[in-house]
Amino acid sequence: MAIDPICGMTVDEASALHAERDGQTFYFCSDSCRQKFLSAPVTAKHEEKAPEKAIYTCPMHPEVNQDHPGDCPKCGMALEPKILPTGTDDEENTELHDMTKRFWIGAVLTLPVFVLAMSHLVPVLARQSWADSHVSRWIQFVLTTPVVWRAGWTFFRRGWRSIVTGHLNMFTLISIGVGAAYVFSAVAMLMPDLFPPTMRHDGKVAIYFEAAAVIVVLVLLGQVLELRARSRTGNAIKALLNLAPPTARQVTPEGDHEIPLEQVKVGDRLRVVPGDKVPVDGAVVEGHSSVEESMITGEPLPVEKTVGDKVTGGTVNGSGSFVMRAERVGNDTLLGQIVNMVAEAQRSRAPIQGLADKVAGIFVPAVLLVSVLTFIIWIWIGPEPKLGYAIVNAVAVLIIACPCALGLATPMSIMVGVGRGAQEGVLVKNAEALEQLEKVTTLVVDKTGTLTEGKPKLMDILPIGGLDAKEFLRLAASLEQNSEHPLASAIVQGAKKQDIIFEDVKDFRSVTAGGVFGTVAGHAVLVGKPDFLRSEKISGLEPLEASAEKLQEEGKTAMFVAIDGKPAGILAVADPIKSTTAEAISDLHSLGLKIIMLTGDNRRTAAAVAGQLDIDSVEAEIDPSGKVAYVKKLRADGKHVAMAGDGINDAPALSEAEVGIAMGTGTDVAMQSAGITLVRGDLRGIAQAIRLSRATMRNIRQNLFFAFFYNALGIPVAAGMLYPFFGLLLSPIIAGAAMSLSSVTVISNALRLRNVRM
Repeated sequence: MAIDPICGMTVDEASALHAERDGQTFYFCSDSCRQKFLSAPVTAKHEEKAPEKAIYTCPMHPEVNQDHPGDCPKCGMALEPKILPTGTDDEENTELHDMTKRFWIGAVLTLPVFVLAMSHLVPVLARQSWADSHVSRWIQFVLTTPVVWRAGWTFFRRGWRSIVTGHLNMFTLISIGVGAAYVFSAVAMLMPDLFPPTMRHDGKVAIYFEAAAVIVVLVLLGQVLELRARSRTGNAIKALLNLAPPTARQVTPEGDHEIPLEQVKVGDRLRVVPGDKVPVDGAVVEGHSSVEESMITGEPLPVEKTVGDKVTGGTVNGSGSFVMRAERVGNDTLLGQIVNMVAEAQRSRAPIQGLADKVAGIFVPAVLLVSVLTFIIWIWIGPEPKLGYAIVNAVAVLIIACPCALGLATPMSIMVGVGRGAQEGVLVKNAEALEQLEKVTTLVVDKTGTLTEGKPKLMDILPIGGLDAKEFLRLAASLEQNSEHPLASAIVQGAKKQDIIFEDVKDFRSVTAGGVFGTVAGHAVLVGKPDFLRSEKISGLEPLEASAEKLQEEGKTAMFVAIDGKPAGILAVADPIKSTTAEAISDLHSLGLKIIMLTGDNRRTAAAVAGQLDIDSVEAEIDPSGKVAYVKKLRADGKHVAMAGDGINDAPALSEAEVGIAMGTGTDVAMQSAGITLVRGDLRGIAQAIRLSRATMRNIRQNLFFAFFYNALGIPVAAGMLYPFFGLLLSPIIAGAAMSLSSVTVISNALRLRNVRM
């Protein structure tokens, strides 16, 4: 199948008309579309990819994935789309709509059944002749039948599938319990002679149609409340999706026209008018404006954008108008990557969930066994009518047990917690990172780009031996223009401000954590650390080192330069500390963390920065492999370590730490190696992430405690344990209400994380 580039219709390649262009074959639904394509190719503006199928997964079992809606083969819950489409709400939730419809059908039919069944408890009604008549019993039978087999059919379908597949779940218990109550009552009413005389009163055997009907309605109510609550866990992704506009203004030779966002391609020219959202990531090619980028930076003040500046999809244009070139579209945009990361993290499994999984694996068989034992004990030593008591209590055990609450305890908290973090610019890669972050006692941070702005500036130019300062800078900057290091960039930018013309470089080579060298205008030039210059046979650096000490004590980084085998001078670069760093360090200390700075910079420079920020410990002049070794040593000493960094050289250490934290202003490699990404590149986000982690794990433990406590208390009571002491029995109706509310309670507790202080 193919897409007609003119009208967008799906056509069969085998039978469709076609035309060739630029080595590619295009297919058309009719000759009219084909002629339009051939005569005026620029009007073929509706070309689009076939939409990708949504992937549906289970909130409790994220390993279950399929390309169509359905029920989870493990727990029976309805599968949900991995990423919700923009604008999804409760009215579009088909599962919620279906359960709501079933609930109201069941509720309307169950109300008269319940009134008739309970009439003997109301003195006024008990005196009526119809209260316990055959007519009353038949009405209950007729009304209960559609409640059980129509409104509650989903439970039986899921219950049967659970038995066939061997994945016993809550629907196994519900279907058996409701089915037992209904079948017993139907047989008791239609064939009372099958029962012993002790169970018959005036020729009639007690029936429990109201229990079967009310249980179905209560479980449906629980499902409706649960689905509504679960839909709110996706609010964070919905909010992110809605940051992107639904359409974009494409600029063509014929003029501007509006196209769906999904049809924007890399290279398209798009016009952004005042008040519009930027549709995709790209660069300004015409015009200028101010763009509000709080989505990324958290700062409400708009940022000026002119030709050549980058713009990000989802940010809001101000009063100006500009044309941009699309560079990243769809899932490749920053917003798309954030949405995908949040969605994947929400579906990931935390290690603590292993406990719930182990319990859930034996839970349903254990409940079935307890139900059978309850039936046997009541038949054996219970009062008359023994069979009636045995069935009622066995059904109560089946109904009150809720493995769903146990299964939902962890994933619901993870979903809400990850979403809450995304709202604050804290992106969690997976649930394991969120769990591990709670345990962190030591935070290792890089200096450049983490504590500092990562945008160093050239501060001092100090040549020696009578060398002209401008010539000295020209040679060094020409060499450094081939390096990607932030310090090299500072030298290059400093030279450009002085209108220096760069020379071509030959034989350029870079040594990691050392420096660079090459041939510039016939001169052999080296720039880097003193040890690097000495390794290249440069001697006589002592006078330069003495000068460098003073610069380093001021927090500057001194870069040594040698020309033609002799020391030539120093270039001093300073990287300003971020305005928020001191507050962040104080905040992290208040959370009980020890902070260690690892940097490849000089010891004096590192010590100066650490002294300003009250950092606990400093390790300077350390290369990337040394950072990894240091993190390993900390972990071997029993420390729980998180590492924060932003550069390629930080990636190995980020991977080695229990939790890697990447600054969103850094490189993609660092982000891929990290478990947590701070979109805004603000160190305060680490404190936010730790508070979120602690709140989420506390919430999970609360949910697990409630689920365990509920079942540990509810099942024995339902089995009749209190009857010998207090004469109390738990009605299956009350058991059904408790079971439904248990899941809702777990989800409601998880939803509290939406308001957690970060």
